[in-house]
Amino acid sequence: MAKLPLPQSLTVESIYKAYEADASDGFRPHLGASLIGKNCERALWFDFHWVTRSHHSGRLLRLFETGHLEENRFVANLRRIGVTVLDVNPETGRQWQVEAHGGHFGGSLDGVVLGVPEAPQTWHVVEFKTHSAKSFKELQSKGVFEAKPQHYAQMQVYMRLTGLTRTLYLAVSKDTDTLYGERISIDKNYADRLIDKAGRIIFSDRAPVRVYEDPSWWVCRMCDHHPICHERGFAETNCRTCLHVTAEQNGQWSCVLFGPLDFSQQKSGCKQHLFLPDLVPGKQIDADPQKGTVTYRFPDGKLWCNGADGGAPC
Repeated sequence: MAKLPLPQSLTVESIYKAYEADASDGFRPHLGASLIGKNCERALWFDFHWVTRSHHSGRLLRLFETGHLEENRFVANLRRIGVTVLDVNPETGRQWQVEAHGGHFGGSLDGVVLGVPEAPQTWHVVEFKTHSAKSFKELQSKGVFEAKPQHYAQMQVYMRLTGLTRTLYLAVSKDTDTLYGERISIDKNYADRLIDKAGRIIFSDRAPVRVYEDPSWWVCRMCDHHPICHERGFAETNCRTCLHVTAEQNGQWSCVLFGPLDFSQQKSGCKQHLFLPDLVPGKQIDADPQKGTVTYRFPDGKLWCNGADGGAPC
């Protein structure tokens, strides 16, 4: 006798939908230190230019929240064994922040600590992470540098920009609640290369080349920008995808038409928006400054005019 499928819980569906309704677009004001360890500079350039809006399921958004909630527990664990934890900057009363390139690059520390049992006299950056069982097992066997190079890069930037020389990395398995701890030392040369890498990405108006040309490569398939990078999709329309707009050295964004732009204005864009050429899935063949249009030829031979209010076939 065939079994009927179990009914879907409306309560669970409603919870997930509430997370999705409250989700942000994922557009950060700056290029995050937590991302700079990515191998693909093209993906980082897309991140910084708000090319792809975030779309996550309610279940995944709730999982992200679980990682944030675990931070308070880590803080309590450390204080319980006598470690001094400054989870906010006492000078500002807010989370610790670091930045470079005028503020276009930076991140938020989980805190700084003193009294770590392995080196009680040394101040450390502290970084908290949660892992799946598979990820945690790899972390235990290989260590942070090999198992989680993006986390390692993030901590190197934090140390370089705070002037501290050690990080305490604390991780937990979400499946077993097993803890993992590792102390990381500063590598100034590597950290400086990462900060220089951020600058190349931030101040370039051209998209870097792909690291992988094969769209079926697993790294590309898992990338949020796959539709734009490999499937000739179109980027989001906002100021950061517009050729009129530039990231300035002082940390500001400016438009040749409207001058300085704040964060809200960058998201809104305007009717004079013209895509950065590298974000159009075709070859630029003409431009008319008087009409404010740019013409592209797509791979199928069709012409497309990018102008006021978007674009249309020519």
